[in-house]
Amino acid sequence: MSDFPGATVLVGRNCVLDLAQPCIMGVLNVTPDSFSDGGDCFDAGAAVERGLEMVEQGAGILDIGGESTRPGAPAVSLDVELERVIPVIEGLRRHTCIPLSIDTSKASVARAALASGANFVNDISGLSFDDAMAAVVSGAAAGLFLMHTRGCPEQMQKNTDYEDLLAEVVDFLRAAVTKANAAGIGAERLAVDPGIGFAKSAAGNLALLKHLSALHQLGCPILLGTSRKSFIGRIIQQEDPRQRLYGTLATVALGVAQGVQLFRVHDVLPARETALVAWAIREQQFPLES
Repeated sequence: MSDFPGATVLVGRNCVLDLAQPCIMGVLNVTPDSFSDGGDCFDAGAAVERGLEMVEQGAGILDIGGESTRPGAPAVSLDVELERVIPVIEGLRRHTCIPLSIDTSKASVARAALASGANFVNDISGLSFDDAMAAVVSGAAAGLFLMHTRGCPEQMQKNTDYEDLLAEVVDFLRAAVTKANAAGIGAERLAVDPGIGFAKSAAGNLALLKHLSALHQLGCPILLGTSRKSFIGRIIQQEDPRQRLYGTLATVALGVAQGVQLFRVHDVLPARETALVAWAIREQQFPLES
């Protein structure tokens, strides 16, 4: 059995996410400019169809975003973000009861998304961009993913120097957890994300991946988002993000070996199979049928 601590469930608004085995979060970007799939699901109908496809492939949760957070991405207005994500959430809710996460750092978007059927908020700022976010999540009894970053996406890659990267990431996330708790969001509703690729150099990303298990001291499930990112392209000398699948899967297996429970990916089926095999080896048991 695993030596890693950790909850076996994550509670969201009107749902419970099973973490007894690795859980795959499918990326559903409703944007024209995301770094690897911008424009693929810009139409709400196409986004709903893609989301249902990921459910069939074994996603445990879908993460819907209407604002690109790639390095250098400009901000979009509140109205534009709402116009992109709310029809997709409503459309998915007509067809599936799978847990849904809204990928936003705006409290107003989170509020509308939760009212439309989302269960979790994925805040890349770790509650640091919008002071109203914690109260919105708490008031809706939603779950919350807290990520580490520095600055907005447009500026974050200009701020990648740290005295002690791992310690600073842990301290930031600990403070975010404390802020969430103070707002009435219980530990059973929280997960943390080291923010691979967000205000990190390529070397910094590798250092965090080597020491992911250090995040267990925070007492929350860990979400890892490495899918198709540029540091993988640098390692394998592949400029096309869509050709970084195998490198992504290596990080998924590494994450499982260090007790990570949630994986945010574009390619659901390969990631799910990779995670389950790595988990079976780590746990010395076969996965339960799902």
